[in-house]
Amino acid sequence: MIAYLIRRLLYAVPILVGVNLLTFALFFVVNTPDDMARIQLGIKRVTPDAIHNWKVAHGYDKPLFFNPGESGSNFFTDTIFFEKSVPMFRFEFGRSDDGRDIAQEIESRAGPSLEIALPVFLIGMMTNVSFALMMAFFRATLVDVWGVVMCVAAMSISGLFYIIGGQFLVAKLWHWVPISGFEAGASSLKFVILPVVIGVASGLGSGARWYRTIFLEEIGRDYVRTAKAKGISEIRVLFHHVLRNGLIPILTGAVVVIPSLFMGSLIMESFFGIPGLGSYTLDAINSQDFAIVRSMVFIGSVLYIIGLMLTDISYTLADPRIRLQ
Repeated sequence: MIAYLIRRLLYAVPILVGVNLLTFALFFVVNTPDDMARIQLGIKRVTPDAIHNWKVAHGYDKPLFFNPGESGSNFFTDTIFFEKSVPMFRFEFGRSDDGRDIAQEIESRAGPSLEIALPVFLIGMMTNVSFALMMAFFRATLVDVWGVVMCVAAMSISGLFYIIGGQFLVAKLWHWVPISGFEAGASSLKFVILPVVIGVASGLGSGARWYRTIFLEEIGRDYVRTAKAKGISEIRVLFHHVLRNGLIPILTGAVVVIPSLFMGSLIMESFFGIPGLGSYTLDAINSQDFAIVRSMVFIGSVLYIIGLMLTDISYTLADPRIRLQ
């Protein structure tokens, strides 16, 4: 197990370097340091001297990947890519283009993002699995048929419809919760309850339908028929055998949402005015703040790699036959 974790950590280094390289290349294909300076200083009436001073102050006055004016290792190290990317491996994210400390911003905004993402993940997982088990238990009946119809209908509706409809109906028409905003502490409940409900409802269709497929596949296996032949009840077979053997694909799907637990939801936080990491990232993209964008992409990559490792470890708990080598 220890050797496996060390090997996966070593594999993560070139992956993170590649992600940084790709993010850097894609960003600067669309934007140049001059474009970034004009956006920050104001597009109209910006002098070349002001642009040059801004680039010097923010470290964008050097070549992107290679510095032909230097020799030896400085040919690679005295560049924007090296100076902006290497410190991130020490989790030193520097400052944004407007001068704020990125690490402090991430620390202050992680809480609001988790207050939404964590309940959506836990409640959504329990709701999806429960609904899928109900459809699998009543398979080939009207309950199953109408359940699938509801799932397909829910999948066909855009997430924006849930957000806008929920804000209009629950917040504006009924005045049960505020339309947008956020307060720290216990007062945050009235601000996050609607986003959590919408997050769970919008993911119910695809999640429940996928889990239903997993459970129906397990129900058709030989060990289920053997258990029924021994006189074990349908409910016990479903919960004790089918659910346990369906954990492997469920765990695989769960790893995808692990980065979002920390990174937040771009659309949800923006519509509800939640000062989380999702809205922070979206604002950085709109303002073309490369320092924030690369930091958030790097953190998302690290979290995804950690999620894959945790998923592999959880496989051994769900199925003792699996061994990590």
